[in-house]
Amino acid sequence: MPSSPMSRLLRGVATAVVVCLGLSPVAQAQLSNAAARAKFAPDLLATTASSLVPSVPWARLVGGELLVQALVVAKNDHASLQSLRAQVQNLGGAVIYNYTSISALAVMVPASKLTELAKRTDVISISPNRAVTRTGSLVQRASGAGAAQAAVRGGVDGSGVGIAVLDSGIAWSHHNMASPGLWGLPGPTRVRRAIDFVQLGKGLTDLSWVRGTGSSATTLLTLPGTSLTPSLQLLQTPRLLQPDPYGHGSFVASVAAGRGDYQSPDSSGVAPNASLYDLRVLDDNGVGNLADVIAGIDWVIQNARPLNIRVINLSLATDSTASFLTDPLARAARAAVASGLVVVVAAGNAGKSADGREVYGAIGSPGDDPSVITVGASNLHSTAMRSDDTVAGFSSRGPTRGRTTLDNGQLWIDNLVKPDLVAPGNRLIGTLSSDVFGRRSTWNALVTQHPELAVVAGASQRPNQTLMELSGTSVAAPAVAGAAALMLQVNPGLTPPLVKAILQYTAQPIAGANLLQQGVGELNVDGAVRLAAALRTDIGPALAAGKLKAGDSLLALGRSLPAPHSMIEGQNVRWSQLVSAGGNHLLSGNALFTKFQPIWDPTLTWARQIVLRSTVETLRGPSGTMSSSISEDRVANQQLVTRDVVRVDGSGYAAKAGVFALPGALSDQVVQGSGFILSEGFILSEGFILSEGFILSEGFILSEGFILSEGFILSEGFILSEGFILSESLSDPASQADPSLTGEH
Repeated sequence: MPSSPMSRLLRGVATAVVVCLGLSPVAQAQLSNAAARAKFAPDLLATTASSLVPSVPWARLVGGELLVQALVVAKNDHASLQSLRAQVQNLGGAVIYNYTSISALAVMVPASKLTELAKRTDVISISPNRAVTRTGSLVQRASGAGAAQAAVRGGVDGSGVGIAVLDSGIAWSHHNMASPGLWGLPGPTRVRRAIDFVQLGKGLTDLSWVRGTGSSATTLLTLPGTSLTPSLQLLQTPRLLQPDPYGHGSFVASVAAGRGDYQSPDSSGVAPNASLYDLRVLDDNGVGNLADVIAGIDWVIQNARPLNIRVINLSLATDSTASFLTDPLARAARAAVASGLVVVVAAGNAGKSADGREVYGAIGSPGDDPSVITVGASNLHSTAMRSDDTVAGFSSRGPTRGRTTLDNGQLWIDNLVKPDLVAPGNRLIGTLSSDVFGRRSTWNALVTQHPELAVVAGASQRPNQTLMELSGTSVAAPAVAGAAALMLQVNPGLTPPLVKAILQYTAQPIAGANLLQQGVGELNVDGAVRLAAALRTDIGPALAAGKLKAGDSLLALGRSLPAPHSMIEGQNVRWSQLVSAGGNHLLSGNALFTKFQPIWDPTLTWARQIVLRSTVETLRGPSGTMSSSISEDRVANQQLVTRDVVRVDGSGYAAKAGVFALPGALSDQVVQGSGFILSEGFILSEGFILSEGFILSEGFILSEGFILSEGFILSEGFILSEGFILSESLSDPASQADPSLTGEH
């Protein structure tokens, strides 16, 4: 069996320490050693406390001293982090990256000095620079993308919308990546930029074990990229000749935006004319590290506005037991959302243990963040008919299990309902990458290791027209990224939370699967595009200008909400009419989309009793306005939703079944008029969420929200039944039986 993505997490090449996001002045009140070490992630604490020679790539003995590359999340008021940078160097460390838009550094620190660094009151947490790894047109037909193109006047294909793919690279010369040409010939490539963070990181890795080195505040602002259009520039980057040796990123890009209708089988993606941005963060073996991934996110945040990049696809994950509140990759993804980007993330492929039991609680980072769209995988069973679809067994289940200690000393375990929805992710057909000449001898590592993946019935396998088959939540996520591009084409004013809500509201529940298995249902592109087209197109700009307040109309002039069903492949598909909010609530009702809800503001993050507000600073660059820095603070008073929204989770079947409720049954409950109609909305007041005058404090979460089920909370290692396992980390319980490459039958 192929090894799973999670089984390779500890084999990545680490490069740096990341100090991330939103920082307050440089006060250094001395905490106790115990309080300082409480900020360490468990794996960092275990390694630094051990007398054994480290076996992880982010720690190294140099001259008899243990040096580590750790992730340091801090808070500061300005982006340069000068004091923190200076202290790292004074402690004998090295500054590698200086992230700008997300106020981050990448550094190396002697292990003996970590506690001293953690004593700073502006340091929130310290984690190692862990590895990350990768977690057809049947896709168009089954997802409803074809129906969407027919339903919207003029059709939709993603034109003008940029999708950034952070992965192993994109085979820019492949026919699937071409724009429409004359007489059936391929036009110029739609891969607009290519930046190799792996090569950049390798260069910095060589320096990262050298003490006292530092980077400037403009490291990434001046980072050279390769422009592939409108004129191809074969510059000094050798990767242009072999853009994706591993093959994962090209396949992901083709599911999101491939144009594969020139041969049979049609391997077109969901948005076949969207622009693509190749940010290579995974190496020739499909492995990378946090520092490079966050550097890629940082680049997208800075360049999104000038290039009209609206969507980020992250078909990768890292092993993290940290809460989304402190985890640096989750924070970076959340910063991207705050800046206006739709961030789509694969849930992971750890849904089964090696002996075939179902595993709950194995969602990775950054899929554990409440602001991103976390996508699980469905199995189409090789048909475009949706009635036989199931949730793939390998698809990771929720809830999220990250933890931290809050400022008041309370242990916080995230326990958020994930995934958000599922999309086709089993045995899809897409791009098989090679060198730019398409030579058979250069086919990618995935098919070299697993030749059966290249056995695609009917495929010509001519140079630069080669196809392969692949499975996993990694290939489900880009279907949602493509759907988001279509939605933003018909309505560029949508905010990221509104895109997510529309995708959920229009999803179709899969029979027999619960909330932790499928979220609210399976991707329905037709419904999502039609609902997006019914709303006004200035929502984002009006919000940014302060001209949109809670309760204002969201409907486009003369428009009404479409009927909550779609016709896909001759079948009537009923929408779920469910939207997750606050991490453990389900909402419904027309008011979600006829009136502006404060939670549609991308700078607002609501998770149970915590509400965060991000502040995005911008500057004028050579190509236009760009995000320059993003900070984050906790909010004490904030309206979250308005009156007339329906709360589903607090009554009837929902209250009884908890997170094991079937979304189909919850949808029936909505149609029958069950649920609480909020007369006052949800309001955060002095740290409590108020609903109908009822305080949803921690003691009421089991019955009034969604954590696991009514009556019990999952404890460490708690076995639910013979068929269920609770995962408390992402050490990949499916390492011996993960079918995320070859798929299920």
